[in-house]
Amino acid sequence: MNFEHRQLDNGLTIIGEVNPNAQSTGVGFFVRTGARDETPEINGVSHFLEHMLFKGTDTLSALEVNNAFDRLGAKFNAFTSEENTVYYAAVLPEYLMDVATLWMQLMRPALRDDDFNIEKNVILEEIAMYKDLPQFEVMDQARALHFGNHPCSHSVLGTNESISALAADQMREYFSRRYAPNNITLACCGNFDFETLCKLAEQHCSEWNAMDTFRKIEDTKGTLKTKHIANTNLVRQHICLLSPAVSMQDPRRYAASLLGQILGDDSGSRYYWALTEPALAEVASMQCESMDGTGVFYSYICCDPDNTSRVLAAVQELFEELCKNGITEAELEAARNKTLSALTIKCEQPMGRLVSLGFNWVYNQEYRSVKEDVDVIHAVTLDDVSNLIDQLNPGKFTMLSLGPKTI
Repeated sequence: MNFEHRQLDNGLTIIGEVNPNAQSTGVGFFVRTGARDETPEINGVSHFLEHMLFKGTDTLSALEVNNAFDRLGAKFNAFTSEENTVYYAAVLPEYLMDVATLWMQLMRPALRDDDFNIEKNVILEEIAMYKDLPQFEVMDQARALHFGNHPCSHSVLGTNESISALAADQMREYFSRRYAPNNITLACCGNFDFETLCKLAEQHCSEWNAMDTFRKIEDTKGTLKTKHIANTNLVRQHICLLSPAVSMQDPRRYAASLLGQILGDDSGSRYYWALTEPALAEVASMQCESMDGTGVFYSYICCDPDNTSRVLAAVQELFEELCKNGITEAELEAARNKTLSALTIKCEQPMGRLVSLGFNWVYNQEYRSVKEDVDVIHAVTLDDVSNLIDQLNPGKFTMLSLGPKTI
């Protein structure tokens, strides 16, 4: 296993983890842009752009793009988050350069008016679809409540109003600013030749123009507000709790991830034994999301509306016990083993490894091998997690509920 790194004169970063024994390769463009980089007027434009890249270039139609990926046997897709837009594919080694060339072409899309107008309706339908999914809606609304004026409050999908009002020229302007080469990382994992990939990038990407891609980075403890959105059409109560966590730049993120596992894993966690196993709630989970300069613990609970008071009382008791007595060594060991199993299994394939490789570079400009991550997780102690509980106090949270029961 060998790590390689190169940067073109225009700032495009190319990183690779070369494994000659791998039977496949994973390749992706990591664009450091997402909902937090938008203004309210163009909220949702990052996700919209993700769709538009697949509409083709000045020389490739959407059909030709899809046929090219299909012909090469690539498993390809993309996703947009609050902070990043990622385009990726897994493919046999002999087709890597063909797939990489295709992605390099797509990173300079046509952004045609006709495609924009058609895709706008697709995005509006997607927003409507997710409005019908209360788990998504409660988390989207809770994030907005928790982050308040912080840019991480923006919805990834945008709103009906922002998408309806969005103009194609606004999208093109955003693209020209945020899809600059100095804001993009090309990452590759598996069995491939790094020098050949760099020459390909030089050929197709060297003319891209660098831009100022400033992002305001600031931490926030959240608003810690409580809000209820009444929906008598729902038969379940959906509750989302958000409390401050740590950023991707903070070495405590490993301890925070283990704490999230201890509290909210779907089997054997404190949420499980306090809420799911005694049938107070159907779903009760927590996860830690570390982001650029800030972080948050997300808890999602779904229960019978009549159980809402008992659920919230159990949650309060759980956090009081946590702050008073901390966690046990057995809990830490179980969380560590679950985390290590998931990490190593995912990273056995180049495509599973790609996201970790890319994000480590995007957030911290560093390469971390699987072994280094394993060693750091092994090194997390009971004191590390206990100190984190004292510092963050996860029992103080923003709460948003959605359903027929008023809290």
